[in-house]
Amino acid sequence: MEQYAFASTLLKAENVSLNIGGNQILKDVNVEIKDIIRPGYKMGQVVGFLGPSGIGKTKLFEVLAGLLEPTSGKVTINNPAIPVKAGLVGVVQQNYPLFNHRTVYGNLDVAAKKTCKDAAERKKKIDDILNRFKLSDKATLYPAQLSGGQKQRVAIAQQLLCSENFLLLDEPFSGLDPLMVEEVGNMLSEIAHSNELITIIIVSHDIVSTASIADTLWLMGRDRDAKGNIIPGSKIKHTYNLIDKGLAWQKDIDTKPEFLDFVREVKGMFSSL
Repeated sequence: MEQYAFASTLLKAENVSLNIGGNQILKDVNVEIKDIIRPGYKMGQVVGFLGPSGIGKTKLFEVLAGLLEPTSGKVTINNPAIPVKAGLVGVVQQNYPLFNHRTVYGNLDVAAKKTCKDAAERKKKIDDILNRFKLSDKATLYPAQLSGGQKQRVAIAQQLLCSENFLLLDEPFSGLDPLMVEEVGNMLSEIAHSNELITIIIVSHDIVSTASIADTLWLMGRDRDAKGNIIPGSKIKHTYNLIDKGLAWQKDIDTKPEFLDFVREVKGMFSSL
């Protein structure tokens, strides 16, 4: 078994409920993400929220990002804990919103200005992240000239410049071909392991792609009454520590029999969520 330890709390959701227009979307969601210490390694955290379409994943995503106020409960980040609010965490939504009238460099500069006022320091940060994301040769191009995968990389780079430690991604594998899915997964793993405190939260219904790079999975679902009827309001129904299962931090884990068995187990639960 891998040697590791949990340290300080990085993000915590306590009794989060969300009611919109009389509809209970989330009910008593409780999650806690802690810094993972792995001797001899620089480690970030990759956490996946999984669940079938319509289960409330995107709304939870918005609550965790500070974009949506819960009806009750609270979300805090960092240590010492502070209430989350928009702008404190990087958010990459499905359509990769970029400024179409600005170049790749211009988009990154707008993001970097939020945390860095010195022009020379800002240029260094942007140049570094362009190089790291293999986008240096795209710096003068506009979003319309980029592929979907390149736009996603720019959007992720943009958000990392805004928020150095938290990155939330809504369905990052959606609509990508198999090679691009693998490239995005590798990129997210590389980002997560570049800084001890980086926390990447993936909200998705793609079990294989999410589980293959995560260290923790939370499965969202709803309770049912004695007759089997759904009780409104999604919550965390199952938590999987993939480190203890021997399914984390391994290259090509998605080809191993034990991983495929786990995926089948999780898929089998989707119909009851």
